[in-house]
Amino acid sequence: MYGAAGMMGGAVARAFAREGAYVHLVGRTQATLEAVATEIVDLGGRATASRIDVFDQDAVEAHAGRVVEQAGSLDVSFNAVGMSAVQDVSLVDLKLEDFMTPIVESARSHFITTTAAARRMTAQGSGVIVLLSASAAGESRHRMGGFNIACAGIEALNRSLAGEVGRQGVRVVCIRPNFTPETVPGLLEDDQHLQPLIRDTRLGRLPRLAEVSEAAVFAASEGAGAMTGAILNLTCGALVD
Repeated sequence: MYGAAGMMGGAVARAFAREGAYVHLVGRTQATLEAVATEIVDLGGRATASRIDVFDQDAVEAHAGRVVEQAGSLDVSFNAVGMSAVQDVSLVDLKLEDFMTPIVESARSHFITTTAAARRMTAQGSGVIVLLSASAAGESRHRMGGFNIACAGIEALNRSLAGEVGRQGVRVVCIRPNFTPETVPGLLEDDQHLQPLIRDTRLGRLPRLAEVSEAAVFAASEGAGAMTGAILNLTCGALVD
């Protein structure tokens, strides 16, 4: 579970732990990772925390190897690592480096983490890789800078990787939530800055953190066993498939 100390990553980690998974929490800040691990353990779950930079391929590979050595298998991989993104600026006014940063960061972290998992999962003949995109991948009205290209890239990776590893028993599924207010402490859904996003939805609201985390659990479950290369649309109807 990469980026496990963040609001999204922590929620997904807790959801997997509730279902009985032994959760390996990975991130850059040991103290916040330990806090999530302690919470999971106190509730009867199982978790360990490891301080690792997901942009360091050697470190990620070594950690994935240790998980398999200690646990016997690597069953689910989830990347909730964020990216630096300048938004609310028109493309014609955006600096090149600000446009490229989220694209490069997202592509690097997802390539490193998904391929590390895929190597182990194909060797064992089973496993699920769950990717995290966002509604920005299919939106055009909001000024997203390079963020929407980064999200579209994650979804393209989802399709490509699924096509390569499916016959070896590995599924790859992407979840695509809309902006989730609970990921920003203190932000309320009736905040005026969120109204343009809410107006774009068919449900008249934005997704809840519990809905996103439970969708991730479902994507990795046997109930989704026939699903790969797919995108779970959690945009509350902002995007209609």
